[in-house]
Amino acid sequence: MPYFDAASSLPLHPVARQALLAALDDGWADPGRPHREGRRARLLLDAARESAAEAAGCRPDELTFTTSGTRALHTGIAGALAGRRRVSRRLLVSSVEHSAVLHAAEAHESAGGEVTRLAVDRTGRLAVDGLRAALGDGDPAALVCLQSANHEVGTTQPVAEAAELCWAAGVPLLVDAAQSLPWGPVEGDWSLLAASAHKWGGPGGVGLLVVRKGVRFAPPPPVAPGAQDIPAIVAAAASLRAVRQEAAAEAARLAPLVDRIRARVPELVADTEVVGDPERRLPHLVTFSCLYADGEALLHALDRAGFAVSSGSSCTSSTLTPSHVLRAMGVLSEGNVRVSLPPGTTRGEVNRFLATLPEAVASVRAQLAPAVRPVVETGPDGVTVDALGKRCPVPVTELAQVIGTVPVGTVVTVLSDDEAAGLDIPAWCHTHRQTYLGEEGAPGAGRAYRVRRAR
Repeated sequence: MPYFDAASSLPLHPVARQALLAALDDGWADPGRPHREGRRARLLLDAARESAAEAAGCRPDELTFTTSGTRALHTGIAGALAGRRRVSRRLLVSSVEHSAVLHAAEAHESAGGEVTRLAVDRTGRLAVDGLRAALGDGDPAALVCLQSANHEVGTTQPVAEAAELCWAAGVPLLVDAAQSLPWGPVEGDWSLLAASAHKWGGPGGVGLLVVRKGVRFAPPPPVAPGAQDIPAIVAAAASLRAVRQEAAAEAARLAPLVDRIRARVPELVADTEVVGDPERRLPHLVTFSCLYADGEALLHALDRAGFAVSSGSSCTSSTLTPSHVLRAMGVLSEGNVRVSLPPGTTRGEVNRFLATLPEAVASVRAQLAPAVRPVVETGPDGVTVDALGKRCPVPVTELAQVIGTVPVGTVVTVLSDDEAAGLDIPAWCHTHRQTYLGEEGAPGAGRAYRVRRAR
């Protein structure tokens, strides 16, 4: 079964497995002890740190291992904010950061700090002018957080340019490099960096945090202090070194396969939007959204067909809220599929996926179609579609059904209490060249979304 969810996690790299087994015999002791077993464990830990530091592009004494990538991010953010608390309590984050960063930002806000969320364009790339304005508005900042590449759509961020702006403003930049570090070092004069080993085929439960010398940093007390898992750390560092050696060849091989998916999906499946930057992106990742399809049902259909993928669709979330990344980008979230190819993926596997996808989407759409019966009311101001109580993707599906039946220039108002409708209806209008007039309150907890038929 092809596993196309590499951006979530990868199985142990063969080198990681070998290093883990070897380190189990020598890395069990406390590396802080002066006896022979402790010194042996310390040598393993120091060697792993040197290897990981070389890959990260930092000094060994600037890098520490953590219990996860999330822990690295939270420690980095908390430590940098604490170190600069006399300067400012203002945190700047891009609106498409990983949820771990956004949760840390919410915690900072709840504790009385200030958070500025920076906008991105429709490809998911940071608007650098927005960062420049935020840094130069006269209100000092304590820290800026920017991922090197987006976890959901693969768009790479202008880290070097952002780092230059931060340096000029005297503000440290923390980079979440979880997705990009296996492919190469992060460019630019950044201040802090975090990553997670399971993203490159290392063991779970190992993250790394880099804090450059000269950065004001007050690390928070550990929540659960304990012994370091030296065999896992050794395996993480060994696998990072191994994947880096393979990265250029894998990137050159996987990028054309992703290009093929990006080009063929809209040709094979009607009403599909490929999202993310087509050029400035990770070599192995592509995301697209299929209109009029339930996201969870689509993932199950592809799983039954033998393909493991993931999604940012609100239809796959227990909270029924759309992906914050897709929301910030202003693109479709319904029927969203993220394909992230692992090393070794073949052209034949990609071709089989492309051959399977149309039938999977058609089957999901066919299951939904009989249940979609728009409740329509015609009035002096146009047509109203009552989609209250109906969940993604029904509000957009009913809009599409009704708008084709009214004259050009007619206003169609969709009533919906589904949070995803606020994202998907404007995005649908953009892709179908219809005029989105905005939204306003409706009776109860719903919203009224107004669309004028333009063509």
